[in-house]
Amino acid sequence: MEYLARVRKNKKDEIEDFQSVLQHAEGVSEFLIKFSSAFCRPEWAKTVAYWHDFGKLDKGWQAYFKDKVGYDEDRPVEDEAARGNHSTLGAAMSISKLGKLFGKLFAYPIAGHHAGLPDCSKCNVGTGRSLYERIFDQDGNLRAELIEGITKAENVDGFKLELPKTMPWGDVKFKDEHIHLWIRMLFSCLVDADWLDTERFMDHQKFLMRGAYPPLEKLKEKFDSFMEEKIKESRPSHLNLKRKEILETCREKAKLPPGFFSLTVPTGGGKTFSAMAFALEHALRHKKERVIMAIPYTSIIEQTADEYGKVFGIENVIEHHSNIEPEEETELKKLASENWDAPIIVTTNVQLFESLHASKTKLSRKLHNIANSVIILDEAQMLSPEFLQPILSTLKGLVEHFGVTVVLCTATQPALLGRIGAPPLDFNGIEKCIEIIEDAEKLSKEFKRVTIHAPKSINEKMEWEELGEELKKHEQVLCIVNTRKDCRYLHKIMPEGTFHLSALMCGEERSDIIADIKEKLKSEKKRQLRVISTQIVEAGVDIDFPIVYRAFAGLDSLAQAAGRCNREASTETGHFHIFNPPNLPKIGLMLKGAQAAQSVIGEGFEDFDPILYEKYFRIFYSRVNDTDKSEFTTLMKDSAQNFEFQFRSFAQNFRLINEEGQKSVIVRYKGKNNDSNILIDRLKTEGPHRELMRKLQRFTVNIYDYHFKKLLENGGISNPSDYKGYFVLTPGAYKEGRGVVGEDENIWHEDTHIQ
Repeated sequence: MEYLARVRKNKKDEIEDFQSVLQHAEGVSEFLIKFSSAFCRPEWAKTVAYWHDFGKLDKGWQAYFKDKVGYDEDRPVEDEAARGNHSTLGAAMSISKLGKLFGKLFAYPIAGHHAGLPDCSKCNVGTGRSLYERIFDQDGNLRAELIEGITKAENVDGFKLELPKTMPWGDVKFKDEHIHLWIRMLFSCLVDADWLDTERFMDHQKFLMRGAYPPLEKLKEKFDSFMEEKIKESRPSHLNLKRKEILETCREKAKLPPGFFSLTVPTGGGKTFSAMAFALEHALRHKKERVIMAIPYTSIIEQTADEYGKVFGIENVIEHHSNIEPEEETELKKLASENWDAPIIVTTNVQLFESLHASKTKLSRKLHNIANSVIILDEAQMLSPEFLQPILSTLKGLVEHFGVTVVLCTATQPALLGRIGAPPLDFNGIEKCIEIIEDAEKLSKEFKRVTIHAPKSINEKMEWEELGEELKKHEQVLCIVNTRKDCRYLHKIMPEGTFHLSALMCGEERSDIIADIKEKLKSEKKRQLRVISTQIVEAGVDIDFPIVYRAFAGLDSLAQAAGRCNREASTETGHFHIFNPPNLPKIGLMLKGAQAAQSVIGEGFEDFDPILYEKYFRIFYSRVNDTDKSEFTTLMKDSAQNFEFQFRSFAQNFRLINEEGQKSVIVRYKGKNNDSNILIDRLKTEGPHRELMRKLQRFTVNIYDYHFKKLLENGGISNPSDYKGYFVLTPGAYKEGRGVVGEDENIWHEDTHIQ
């Protein structure tokens, strides 16, 4: 009989061609061997490729499939439940031939190549059927129907394979904590190979579009030419001379062998371009395939991608984040976002690290293209402390076994070397990291552009009204506070015309306001400009105020805020004021950061010395309650001895953005370039779809449950059934310049006129 994997139909729904299971296995094997060549022996890659669709050799599955596609309507058909999951038989084959221990290495990716990597055994409710539940009976033996299926399937012509006698990863010694990463990489290769072979058969024109990017050599030529012009056009100044020195140092250090590097450059030192200079030079010298820039905030991504777009051509920079506009995505870029097969990727920390720790196929598909790359972690101090153990473990695994070079890029370098945290929760960080800028302390002094004004005592508090009066004395001033509530209150007591920026405002409005602020700052005629903001302006937002105030916070936050002051050295010195607000945050990482900073700074603080950051982060990490919130040690590391990984449960735990106790609401805002009212009307008539929801992402705000409840009680939320289950604010529940109303009781009472 003919064992079919899929059929291709024409526009008239007529069968045009078919692909056999054997042809598909051969096609997947071709891709899988290529993708995994750096870490998996080819004979093992071929075995996985041939086993992955073993279940499609079952006669019941063939009858079901042929009836479904109209290939053979006269054959008896078993229902879908009776035919079983076609991936289970291949996983069972691995266990049957290789044993319960070793066989699991391949059973996980085979069993999960459609539904995602499974848990080994049942762990948490809602994680789906485990590998054991799918393969073994109650006595721990392979299920009888699977044994029968294996016997029949392996006798099909072309599928009788001789088992490899090598270790799948050759002579390499893997630490327990990195074995899960090897499985993930193989899984990624299998998923991508499966998709690509299917695409090659079903839509060959689409398949041929992939990878149509210039090589890194050509992109480096563009970069070098751009930087040469940029240096020529820059005005002669001490800072520009130092930026040029940093750039050349990065190019020189790129010759060093792959591994961990840190690039400690003060704010305004040109690290965005210098980091790319290092990455391109290093990639070409050491035959790396791509450069991946990971950034903590989407607001910084858009700015960075624009800058790189001017260098390489926007068509050659793949932005992969939630806020990218659908019309900005060419078909080629959409394809590259699926598996990152492009030379320059700009993405978020969330996308990168949640993909590296995911179980789902969609997120995991790109992993094998992270191998043999240069990863730049911009604003490295923003790596989540509560997930630091799995993040650093995975980065170490990528460097040790998968040809990755990691660059920790920031003005405020975190302490990630040696032991991290306080016993008994401490763990091993990075063993060796080469600093690209050897004398970071001297460079920091070279870039000093501000005079720091700190409180004489950490017990000296400043009331909001007193602060407001002080801010009014300055024509141009930026004040950064710790919470949205503080931001609202201080803004309320400021003169009319003061700007407000916080996460209670949608991304579209924040972008509009920041653009206005930049325009006013660049104006030859000095205009009155006062801004009250939360920390959303600290990292990567390119604004330059002569005077900046910052509520006490972590040392890294204070330094980042100072980087918004006299950024271009346009005056002899800027003035950076640190103040103790009436109340520090009551709980959480922000409080621990502020307390750690207070213990480091003490009295007479005059400068952000890089040596202080090491001390600060040591104290801060020792005070973090848990650096393994995702239970990596239990679910991944300690499970490695018996390969009993809980992939799905771990992935559920690994969420860098905690949205528990919050709800997303779509706001009504008419921006300079986009109007959410039009999009909301489309949601009502068209229902949700990818293009529309991506646009609405720019008009979405996350609010706490108690805030949501108040809005609901006061008529601030439209009937969700009118908008296909989405929460849309009514007109009046969102105020331009302030955001969603009603988080604070006093503010809410002023806005009871919601319509």
